[in-house]
Amino acid sequence: MKNRRLDVSSVLFLKSSLILLFLITVSFGNSSVASTEISSNKVLSISSKIKKKLVYIVSDTRIPFWEIMSRGVKNKADALGYELVVYSPNNSAKRELEFTARAINENVSGIIVSPTTSSACVTILKLAKTKSIPVVISDIGTDSGEYVSYVSSNNREGAYEIGKVLTKKLAKLNWVKGSVGIVAIPQKRLNGQARTAGFMQAMDEAGIKGADLKQQVTFTEEETYTLSQQLINDHPDLRAIWLQGSDRYNGALRAIADAGKKDKILLITFDAEPIFLDLIPKGILVGSAMQQPYLMGQEAVKVIDKHLKGQVVEKNIQLPILAISTENIARKLTLIKRNVLGIEK
Repeated sequence: MKNRRLDVSSVLFLKSSLILLFLITVSFGNSSVASTEISSNKVLSISSKIKKKLVYIVSDTRIPFWEIMSRGVKNKADALGYELVVYSPNNSAKRELEFTARAINENVSGIIVSPTTSSACVTILKLAKTKSIPVVISDIGTDSGEYVSYVSSNNREGAYEIGKVLTKKLAKLNWVKGSVGIVAIPQKRLNGQARTAGFMQAMDEAGIKGADLKQQVTFTEEETYTLSQQLINDHPDLRAIWLQGSDRYNGALRAIADAGKKDKILLITFDAEPIFLDLIPKGILVGSAMQQPYLMGQEAVKVIDKHLKGQVVEKNIQLPILAISTENIARKLTLIKRNVLGIEK
């Protein structure tokens, strides 16, 4: 009987409490709702002030092309209100993975990557997928994997067009019976493969022989000098060297000069350095196929920003390459300074 009385008392207390709670809710309902709204607004206000973080993993900012692209990424990230961290593994695939792991552990809002190789990019994409972090690839490419968008240059078309600039010059000098050598970026990269294919198409159409292809590994001036020297020594009929980059151009020029063939072997490049604005008009370089790295960096951030806002983005964005020679450099100067070199806004 004692337990039953306790049970009945408990039930009566519970009912009284519920009734009291109901009356309080009815009496102060409006003020409770207002209080909730104020709290929510405060939370939204605070969260809106917290910058979303992006990470840009770029193969090697010691190479001017990537340094310029990094500046393009930073410019647009700042404009859109993102915090940005740039990691440069100096062309080391191992360090690249370490930086990727660091970015993933920080649970960043998004990753932009210009990988060391297309095969290395596959692992980066797999790691990012484990935390559902969106990735935009800016140049180089990937062999497989899931990504938001791939911002690239039309490497094949650009190489084809600069190849035609070279064949035109060789024909003018009556050197079409000579051969052309290539100092190439790694052919494991999709962009490297596309450059070689486009350039060789132009050579084939003009009936000009390909001498040999030497791949860069360390991307140093001395390596470029050595590879150029090998092409010169192994091919007495060599009339031109095509350097599939830009920053180690001086190594190729030195090799040509040291071989005593300054006026017998032409040099043509890919990408650009500020000094090219002087070297091309002077004829020291025949020309260069100039990507637009500053613009590419900006586009990569614009794409990931759209994705994070739930907007539909293009899976593949391909920007044109400028085939620059003595004939058109004056007309294209403003475009080169802004989108290629990032030195004029």
